[in-house]
Amino acid sequence: MRFDPVTAIVSGRQPTIRYLRDVQSIFADQPACQELLPSNPLLYSVTQIEDHNGEGDIHYGIGILMPGRVGREYFMTKGHIHAWRPAAEVYIGLRGRGMMLLQDERTSECRAVEFMANSVVYVPGYTAHRTINIGDEPLVYWGVLSSAAGHDYDAVAKRNFRLVVVERDGAPAVMERNDFLAEMKGVSA
Repeated sequence: MRFDPVTAIVSGRQPTIRYLRDVQSIFADQPACQELLPSNPLLYSVTQIEDHNGEGDIHYGIGILMPGRVGREYFMTKGHIHAWRPAAEVYIGLRGRGMMLLQDERTSECRAVEFMANSVVYVPGYTAHRTINIGDEPLVYWGVLSSAAGHDYDAVAKRNFRLVVVERDGAPAVMERNDFLAEMKGVSA
């Protein structure tokens, strides 16, 4: 199999493509989201390679997350937690500059970690994770996980993440989602 590390295209494979309309509920700034919806920009695509499903096998996929913002929030993926909760995952950065939100399902602890070209982020089991592009070029990465892991998008959709990554004074800033919502309404948190 061959892939292009610039475009994240894998020969002979069809990517899953996500536009703003597909993931609009993940953004805290819904007025900005509604304003941008008519143009419905491409946010990301992921090509999953799930050819082997036996015990001990792995799945992997390459993703490309476009640069851009919805209001002050950077473009991001839907995020997921694994259906088989103990499954960990490794993300390998190939191009670009980003962050990952990691939220432990058991403790609700949430943190943001840097994620860029030539770096690795380890996502422990029981941890929801979301990729965010904070740069001005596409963020391209590989994800590697157990073939038994599966993806649970609904759990993340119900709770979302406690933190958001927003532009503040020309740079990325990590904020509590509730503080950001209060700031948008002009209320002190």
